[in-house]
Amino acid sequence: MDKVNLAEKLALINEHWRPKVVGALNGQEVKLVKVLGEFVWHHHETEDELFLVVSGRLRIEFRDHVVTLDPGEFVVVPHGVEHRPVAEAEVAVLLFEPAATRNTGNVEDARLTAPGGVHL
Repeated sequence: MDKVNLAEKLALINEHWRPKVVGALNGQEVKLVKVLGEFVWHHHETEDELFLVVSGRLRIEFRDHVVTLDPGEFVVVPHGVEHRPVAEAEVAVLLFEPAATRNTGNVEDARLTAPGGVHL
């Protein structure tokens, strides 16, 4: 039951779009990720996703609208909803989602991370 310092954990991440697990509870994982550029359009069949911006500005594009998140703001993307995260400059994001969640959802992509991911 040690505390987690987000800044310390983020300092260990040196690649984009590769979430790292920093905690787990009740079948959910808390992940940190640095993002830059455009991700792929995708959705998750059964998992909802929470995106909480730690630093930077993140745009979550949906087919019919866009949500822009600044530090301290979050959005929950319901399962089945197609979306695409976009970062014009590097953004640090905390994700909260079921442990089985693939970061690319229903899409095969080179940036795919395995469920259960790498733990920091």
